[in-house]
Amino acid sequence: MSGTGTSEELGAQSARARALALLRIRSRATAAAVLPTAVAVVLLVAGAQGHAVGSGWDTARWAVAACAVVVLLLAAVVAIAIVRARPAVSPTVPLPEDAAPDLYRLVRDLADRLGVPAPSAIALTPDCDSWLEDRTHPSAQPAAGPGADPGTRSPGRARRRVQAAPVLVIGSPFLWWMRVAELRAVLAPVVAGTGPSAHPDIAAARRFVRGLDGAVADAAAPVSGPLSGVRRVPRAFVGWVALFLLRSCRSHATEMERGVAAAASVRAQGVDYGLRIVAQEQVGLAYAGWDRLLTRVALPAWQMGRWPSRLDAGVVSALTELSRRDRLADGFASRLGERPACDLLEEPGAADEAASLLAARLFHGGPAQTGPDWSPVDWQQYPEEVVDRKWRTEAARLHRVLDSMGAAPASLDGGTSDDADCAVFPIDATVPTLARVVEHLAGRCGSGEELAAGISAAVAREEAAAQQPLAGGTSVPVGARSAAHSGADVLDFWGPGLLPLFPLQPPRTGTELLADHVAAMVCCAAVDTAGAAPGLDWLDGPALLVGGERRADLGSPVLSLVEDGDAGPLRSWLASVGVRTDKPVRLV
Repeated sequence: MSGTGTSEELGAQSARARALALLRIRSRATAAAVLPTAVAVVLLVAGAQGHAVGSGWDTARWAVAACAVVVLLLAAVVAIAIVRARPAVSPTVPLPEDAAPDLYRLVRDLADRLGVPAPSAIALTPDCDSWLEDRTHPSAQPAAGPGADPGTRSPGRARRRVQAAPVLVIGSPFLWWMRVAELRAVLAPVVAGTGPSAHPDIAAARRFVRGLDGAVADAAAPVSGPLSGVRRVPRAFVGWVALFLLRSCRSHATEMERGVAAAASVRAQGVDYGLRIVAQEQVGLAYAGWDRLLTRVALPAWQMGRWPSRLDAGVVSALTELSRRDRLADGFASRLGERPACDLLEEPGAADEAASLLAARLFHGGPAQTGPDWSPVDWQQYPEEVVDRKWRTEAARLHRVLDSMGAAPASLDGGTSDDADCAVFPIDATVPTLARVVEHLAGRCGSGEELAAGISAAVAREEAAAQQPLAGGTSVPVGARSAAHSGADVLDFWGPGLLPLFPLQPPRTGTELLADHVAAMVCCAAVDTAGAAPGLDWLDGPALLVGGERRADLGSPVLSLVEDGDAGPLRSWLASVGVRTDKPVRLV
């Protein structure tokens, strides 16, 4: 235990030493700003006492005094900009104590065991991470008074900093996947960080660095208005000074945070240490399942203007499926018999819905409130409302591009007509059949690249038309399903503008888009002519069900057709499923 105490003390001492180094940088900047004033005072006092007289000294006194005034004014502008700068605040779901009294009780008990101050509040983030965040800046202060919206600010307290412990931000997937004891073990080193955070030097150093960071961000923001050109010059100067100081602080700030983390980790070793090892395995598993759920399941829904309202509940299904498929994860599903951490919430469904909407805003850029083109979808509705709609939307886009190219219709016998390979047909002579698509890509015109380019252009146009300026709050408070649907004003962490901040999917090539659209057309034909059905796979997203079983072998035949113009593998696949390529497909 003595070794543990020594290690903790070393980490805390290192953090305090780095904090003092940061404060010395602030002091040096202040000294540099007042140096011309000090020199001017010395010269003026010397002249008043009969020393340093003469025209040359008088000129020097006035020049230094003028320089001192200018430097003081510039320093005041920079200092005010740094103090008033709005530091970056992570977008989260506020979780008041009345919405999670048991969770607050668990965190306070944990803080008592660790001998550190309890966090001032708890918030949720739609990610697999947890941290402490300082929100003592006036811009992050909630309104006071009964009935006040927890996300609005009080005008009377607009410029008053409140000294409080940091906010504990918890990854919402942890609450649904982890058990209560595992969550407590994972949060122990995070909560332990409130101890070093309470040290005055560390707190002051963090405020200084966050102020510099906010000033740099403010200076980089676009300026508009009639005096934009005049305002741009002082903003650029403030940004240059703040950036210079921020670069000087970089190494000290990094080492300070490492020292804080080391001290907190050592302090937390005495709390549930054995369980923490097991819980860390669940953290890795949760991250893997959450990533698959977002990229494979949630993203297709977001692209269709729907947002799954139970993402955190879905991650349990995804991780259970992952545990079933991966033999390395055997035994993890048996944990589901223990009490889940989401039981610590009064209304888990409301918290899940709020976190799901925030996830859509973060990772896709959806609006902050629901609307006709941005509505929630339950998992039971997902196959019909998302999967089938996605397939038919892409199939319709594919045929629109073919129509614009004047592509040939399919031959009556479903085969390939040599005379029709390169012919141009009237647009109204075509029908939406799978045979038309297959024959076009398997023809000798080399038009696959042209088709891919046309689809890419169509997708780009549709995405550009959908990117309308988004306004309104972005932090979604928890409360009886009303928060995500009422459109109430809430704390604006990002401000208006286009999102996402963290896009999940890199830009796709024309070939990839074409393959997706052809596969969608095949799925539509299978549903309409072979009795197949749209489905949901928790790890892979949209799935085609044939006879109640998922068919995951469609990708390779489609790629052979798209990339090589070889329709043989796809025709064999279609024959095995019983798809009629000559029958028209419903596109809407």
